[in-house]
Amino acid sequence: MKNETNTEQICPKCGQYYVAPPALSRTDNKTLICSDCGIREAYESIGFNHEEQDMILSTIRTKQNAYSCHQITKYYNAPV
Repeated sequence: MKNETNTEQICPKCGQYYVAPPALSRTDNKTLICSDCGIREAYESIGFNHEEQDMILSTIRTKQNAYSCHQITKYYNAPV
């Protein structure tokens, strides 16, 4: 997985495009999947239902978006 680049790929599990580094599927230990599906597989393995997984992923996305907005604001408000 070291040589994986951040190019646009299609997740074989959900069919969505993704750019972030892939996750290794727990089902076969060789298929590369998107990070959302990787998170879902991990939480499913410890008994979280689909609704709980959706809530967790929503929280993760909210925090990621807030961090991204903070970084953009910090960059554009920086003195030149």
